[in-house]
Amino acid sequence: MAEAMHYGKTSFPVELPPELIAAELEPNAVELEKKSVQDMVRDALAHPIDSKPLRELVKPGESVCLVISDVTRRWQSPETYIPLVIEELESAGIRDEDILILSATGTHRRQTPEEHKGLVTEDVYRRIRVEDHVCTDEENLKMVGTTSYGTPVMLDKRALECDHIILTGGVVYHFMAGFGGGRKSILPGIAGRETIMKNHNLALNPGLGNGSNPEVRSANMNESNPVHADMMEACAMANPTFLINVVVDDNQKIIGVFAGNWITAHRAACDLVDRMYGVPAKEQTELVIASAGGYPKDLNFYQTIKTLSNALVVAKEGGTIILVTKSDEGFGNDDTQRQIAGYETMLEREKALRANFSIGAFIGYIFAESAEKYNMIAVTDIPQADFGTAKIRAVSTLDEALELARQYHGGKLPRVTLMPHGANTLPKMQ
Repeated sequence: MAEAMHYGKTSFPVELPPELIAAELEPNAVELEKKSVQDMVRDALAHPIDSKPLRELVKPGESVCLVISDVTRRWQSPETYIPLVIEELESAGIRDEDILILSATGTHRRQTPEEHKGLVTEDVYRRIRVEDHVCTDEENLKMVGTTSYGTPVMLDKRALECDHIILTGGVVYHFMAGFGGGRKSILPGIAGRETIMKNHNLALNPGLGNGSNPEVRSANMNESNPVHADMMEACAMANPTFLINVVVDDNQKIIGVFAGNWITAHRAACDLVDRMYGVPAKEQTELVIASAGGYPKDLNFYQTIKTLSNALVVAKEGGTIILVTKSDEGFGNDDTQRQIAGYETMLEREKALRANFSIGAFIGYIFAESAEKYNMIAVTDIPQADFGTAKIRAVSTLDEALELARQYHGGKLPRVTLMPHGANTLPKMQ
C-alpha cells in the first residue's frame, strides 16, 4: 500500500491497485555533514563562495546594513545565525552604532518589538538598531534606475546610504521567483510598492485575457522567468557586498549554510534544495493526488499553492488533480479568497489582479485558472459554497474525491502519481 496522505493531524490511506500507481514521489536522500548550526555558519563565513571573508571586506568606521527577512520567514531561524554575522563584523572592527538591521518586509506589515527580538535575539536588539522597511514610505525610498523590463527600482535609502549591504535569508522553492532567498532580499524585500507591483505583474502574460506566464514557476531561475530576471537586475543596482543564506529540512531545521558572493552563494543554496526536493518523474499522468503534508503545512488554502504548483508539473492537461489540504483556517488570505470566490469570470479575476497585484491575489488566480484547465478536487474542510464560481470541487474525504475522479474518467481511475509530500517535492520530468 502507498504512503497515506496527511490531512491536518490525521491521514487518509491510499488504497489503489499497484498497477495504477505510476510513481510515488518522495524527497531524495542527501548525505549532509552532521554539524551544529553554529559550526555550519562559522564554516560558511570562514570559507565563502567566490568572495573574500566578510571580515576582509569591511573596515573600521564603515557602515553596514544587514538585511534580514521578516516574521513571515521565521522558519529560517535567523536568531541562530544573525548574532554570528554580527560577531564577524565586530571582529573586523565594525561598531554596533555603525550597523543597521533592516527587515525586508516587502509589502508586509510593520513588526512589533517582540517580533524583532525573536528574529535577532534580545541581546542583539538591545545593542543594534532594528528597523522595518515600509514600501509606501516615499521619504525613505530612492530611485536607483530602471530595469530592462521597465521596472522603476526604488529601494530603501537607509540601506543605500550604508557602505555595505549584506543579504541574509532562507532558500526554498518559490512558485514565482524560482527560488526564495538571494536577490529577493532587495526586490521585493526593501523595494517600494510600485517597484514590487511592476515586478510581480511580470507573472502575467502581456495583454488582458492572456493569463499567467508558464515560465514563472518553481525552480526556474533562467532568463525565461521575467520575475526572477527583473529581481536580479534590481539587486545588481544595490550592489550587495556579501550574502548568507540557509536551507532547512522538513522539520525547519537548518541543514545547510552558504555565504559569499550574492549570486553564486545563493545558487549553491538553490542547488542543495534542488538535490533534496527535485524528484525525477518519468511520465505525466491523468490523475495526481497530492497532499500538502498535513499540519502545519495545510493550515490554510493559501499555503497549498506550493502543492498545486508541484502537482501541475506531472499532471496531463485536462486530467484530474486531487489536493489534500484540511485548511482549518480557511483560505488564510483575504486576497486569495476574493480572487477565487469574488468574481464571476476569469477575465474579471485577471482584470482585478492586474489593477492591484498581490501575492495572495495571484495565488487565488492560479487556483481558479488551473481549475479551468484540469478537474480540480480539494479534500478540505472549506465548504463548497466558499469557492464561488471557481471550478474547484470541495469534498471531505479522499474516497469521495476518488469517486469524483472515476466519474471524470469514464467510470474507472486512470494511472496516478502520488505526492504525499506535495508542498516540498517538485517533479523533474525525465
